[in-house]
Amino acid sequence: MLAATRAETVRGRRKAAMGAQYYGADSENGDRIDDPSEDAMVMLISDLNDSDNTFVVIQPNEDDPVWFASVAVLDEGGYEIARRDTTRNEHEVTMATGINDIARDLTIWMAARDFPGRPTMHVSEF
Repeated sequence: MLAATRAETVRGRRKAAMGAQYYGADSENGDRIDDPSEDAMVMLISDLNDSDNTFVVIQPNEDDPVWFASVAVLDEGGYEIARRDTTRNEHEVTMATGINDIARDLTIWMAARDFPGRPTMHVSEF
């Protein structure tokens, strides 16, 4: 998916300027980034702490989202990553410590989700 990824500050909160908005990432402290890139996910996860910004949730921009992913700070260190997709009967909860690995894995996982209005990708064999 190609989109501009310029971050702007709006009332002290980061907001990404994007061409299309299929999903958003929202932190407990009110930060929101639409269609976050892997780098934006690294930034959001890096900003998490154990007092007032303990989680970030990523889900489609629709009334009744069928999937979501979340990253939460664990008391003992590291992060809990939850992924749920009701259309595929998926629900997985894991723990990890590497922010870059978490962001990469979530970016790959989200790329495989269905988004209403997004062009369908076709694969052909030669």
